[in-house]
Amino acid sequence: MEVLPAWNRKGGGLLVPNTHDGGSWQHVDHRAEIAYVADSDAHTNGNTRNLIRMMKAWQKHCSVPIKSLVLELRSVTFLSTWDRSAESTTFYDWMVRDFFAELVGKANSWHTIPGTSEKKQYGDAWLSKAQSAHRRAVKACEYELANKDLDAALEWQKIFGSQYEL
Repeated sequence: MEVLPAWNRKGGGLLVPNTHDGGSWQHVDHRAEIAYVADSDAHTNGNTRNLIRMMKAWQKHCSVPIKSLVLELRSVTFLSTWDRSAESTTFYDWMVRDFFAELVGKANSWHTIPGTSEKKQYGDAWLSKAQSAHRRAVKACEYELANKDLDAALEWQKIFGSQYEL
């Protein structure tokens, strides 16, 4: 566990030191980040947090070098435009497939951090793993449509790990 000094800012958020690139001060607003996800989750029938959990399982299982905050921000943005964002878990296979497709297209993009004016670049060190996950998700969805549930489950396990039963 790390301890990081922080000072309250007028208008909200915190001022924290950033030791990278010679040092600077950074404005963060964790409450705004939490509210951003919570608002999306309320509008998507709980799918936002579930998608984030699934993407973090992928991140861990496949050792994906992507920041968790990127997965959180991309999940909210993706679900804000996905036409089945408030549907039941029945559509999670399509949700994951479509999320990976969009994520692949966002390599080296930028996003403004909620509650701040700071922009973060997503980078692309994770791109090949996202492309692989997308191909596997497409294949798993095709297997499901063909009623090849075991084959589909094997593809999902390659993305998320053996915690998903066959």
